[in-house]
Amino acid sequence: MGTARRMAGLGIALTAALALSACGSADTISGSGDESEGGSSTIKVGSAGFAESEIIAEIYAQALEAQGVTVERTMQIGQRDVYISALEDGSIDLIPDYSGNLLQYYDDGADATSSEDVYDALTEAVPDGFEVLDQAEAEDKDSYNVTKEFSEEHGVTSLADLADVDEKLVVGGNPELKERPYGPTGLTDVYGVPADNIGFTPINDSGGPLTVEALANGDVNVADLFTTSPAIAENGFVTLDDPENLILPQNVVPLISSDAATDDVIETLNAVSAELTTEELIDMNARNQGEEKASPATIAKDWLSGTGLV
Repeated sequence: MGTARRMAGLGIALTAALALSACGSADTISGSGDESEGGSSTIKVGSAGFAESEIIAEIYAQALEAQGVTVERTMQIGQRDVYISALEDGSIDLIPDYSGNLLQYYDDGADATSSEDVYDALTEAVPDGFEVLDQAEAEDKDSYNVTKEFSEEHGVTSLADLADVDEKLVVGGNPELKERPYGPTGLTDVYGVPADNIGFTPINDSGGPLTVEALANGDVNVADLFTTSPAIAENGFVTLDDPENLILPQNVVPLISSDAATDDVIETLNAVSAELTTEELIDMNARNQGEEKASPATIAKDWLSGTGLV
């Protein structure tokens, strides 16, 4: 579905919602509280346990609310294993996720590498009862980072270079990274880094300030940071190239229960995805993590207003 069509559809839906509001109605997504399409009139939106996920979840929630949808929020649920369980037991209906990691969660043998192929494989891998809607251009990947000093001392600019480092490598990242296909075992299997030369330090803040501090202070010498983290540029970290695509493309995708995916909900969320870019994610994260300390709700409201979606 093209962007123009998505935007037109969203505009119609928003106009309808405003008209209903003017009449004093508090109607839900169908406009009349009718659930004949099989979808619920209340959408339970969740987020993973880090700020960017909550910002995107707020964007979804506020875009839906602008159409008269009743939204319940459960933010900062935790990592993927936890929020997938919440989807499965019905605690939430909708959450933003990232295409490559979600594909590997459902199919760790998938061999897709391009953004389009990963998305296509993901649509097939998601189990019955759930679906992913349109992916955004916006991408936030795990990435391995070193300090500028470490890069220059050891001649490291790529993951392939790590195999030749004679210093013990200590990788820092979320605890589950140790078992992920793109974790330390992936560095060994794909890039030939000797397994006995890799240590792992769990840091449970999703590439947040604790991980940044550990890398900057030398407690770890390789850290898993999200590519949209403003801390990479702020600290002059070097993001290592990944020529063998150990880390898959990670476009933002809405993961939703099929029961909640009515036509209006799909139209709304696809329109959001059509507008969301990587640069905007970086800017939003900077507002949240920098001096402003803007809340996810405020950031989401400003972004929706700026794009004209609401």
